[in-house]
Amino acid sequence: MISYLLLDFFIIIFPLLFSFKWKFKYYTYFKPLFASIFIVGTGYILWDILVTSRGDWWFDHRYVMDFDIFGLPIEEILFFITVPYACIFIYENLVFFVKDKHRSIPRIFFVTLGVVFVIVGIIFAHQEYTILSMFSCALFFFLSSAFAVGMLRSRLFWMYIVLSFIPFLIFNYLLTSTIIVHYNPLAIWGIRITTIPLEDFFYNFSMLSFYLMVYLFFKRRWISPKS
Repeated sequence: MISYLLLDFFIIIFPLLFSFKWKFKYYTYFKPLFASIFIVGTGYILWDILVTSRGDWWFDHRYVMDFDIFGLPIEEILFFITVPYACIFIYENLVFFVKDKHRSIPRIFFVTLGVVFVIVGIIFAHQEYTILSMFSCALFFFLSSAFAVGMLRSRLFWMYIVLSFIPFLIFNYLLTSTIIVHYNPLAIWGIRITTIPLEDFFYNFSMLSFYLMVYLFFKRRWISPKS
């Protein structure tokens, strides 16, 4: 039987093993990494507590330990640590191995994307998970277009998103196909990619993007370019 804790373990094991001995020294980025995990993770954990308490989704206790924090299994809390740890490792590999390119995409394009997400969220305001996932993407595009538009124009950012979505598809499929996580059908569109609700793709996009945006904010301030 696949447990949620086992999935958390598999998410982090590879980057953890190579944090101290790899082509680059990942451990030298721990300070901005943990700052991002704390700030962004706290926000998403609070979101998780909200939606779990009102029944947008819930966890099958056959696959989690009998220990929770504000209604969340400890495995779910660990998810917000293991995922950014692994995904920022993906990003730093891209930085090391791939030459970046920036596209001169107008800032208004990203602002418009944010507006589109707001409109879609309002249209589906009766579906609690749908509106939150739409508004989280809108908030990301508004904030990043104002303070981190260079990241949006970076080829590495979009490669980071695409590559991070590969393990997301695997692990989220395992979470939803084994029914570790159940979704309230009234809170979502009902459209699924394999067994994954479509809203999860937007949820993960905003989460991964916020983790990277905050990480890069602190990295620029705390890490020397030669590190």
